[in-house]
Amino acid sequence: MPEKLSFYIQRSSAFHSLNPLTKLGLVFAFIVIAYTSPFYWTATVIFGLGVLPLAFVGRVQREFLLAALRLLVPVTGFIFIMQSLFLPGGERELFHFWVFRVTVESVAQAYLTVSRIFVMISAFILFLLTTHPSALMTDLTRRGLPGTFAYVIISTLQIIPQMQSKAQTIIAAQRSRGMETGGSLANRVRALVPLVGPLVFGSLVEVEERAIAIEARGFTSRLKKTSLYEIADTRLDRGLRWFLLGLVVLSVAARVLAG
Repeated sequence: MPEKLSFYIQRSSAFHSLNPLTKLGLVFAFIVIAYTSPFYWTATVIFGLGVLPLAFVGRVQREFLLAALRLLVPVTGFIFIMQSLFLPGGERELFHFWVFRVTVESVAQAYLTVSRIFVMISAFILFLLTTHPSALMTDLTRRGLPGTFAYVIISTLQIIPQMQSKAQTIIAAQRSRGMETGGSLANRVRALVPLVGPLVFGSLVEVEERAIAIEARGFTSRLKKTSLYEIADTRLDRGLRWFLLGLVVLSVAARVLAG
């Protein structure tokens, strides 16, 4: 099985065909509007009418919803409970027990915080599922971004799936040697120690190999780079980016006027 170097899911969809910069701009527009809008319901509307429908348009709704259930729901649920219980202030009490006092204001603030975090992370999940890192790096470098910055961005996007793939390979090798890696909690803890060593040292060796590879490909050369792949940047992409910029400006202006 080939090593999976990203979260990207290959699909034939209108959202996949958008320029990587357009999709990245869409993500940042969602986040900026969610955090600057003066209305507490804005983030919920963005997720319900923006992020979630786009996951269906991109035909990655299954992977998107699985990631949301595994990552977002536990994290945001915990944050919501903690903020509802421990945020100070508030006059309209909903209920209290022992030393905890939950108010309407604390619940509203917790909901606002959680909805914004939900939009931020879910938008990036959608971006990672529908945008190949190589396409993003090619488009950014073509627009004049220094190769060093592009490499840092792509390495950041790839580090988690690479570590997951390497960990699965190590676990499979341990199982082939008769080591128990599943079952009880004690077995899982015992299997963790022989997993960490090869994972860390393998990652260090991989860093050195990457450094040699990018140097051999003239990564630091100041000459103009060319690419075998042309990333399309249509009139629709450019129009969408200007439209998103306008929405961001309107959201920031509304926040300033609202005080």
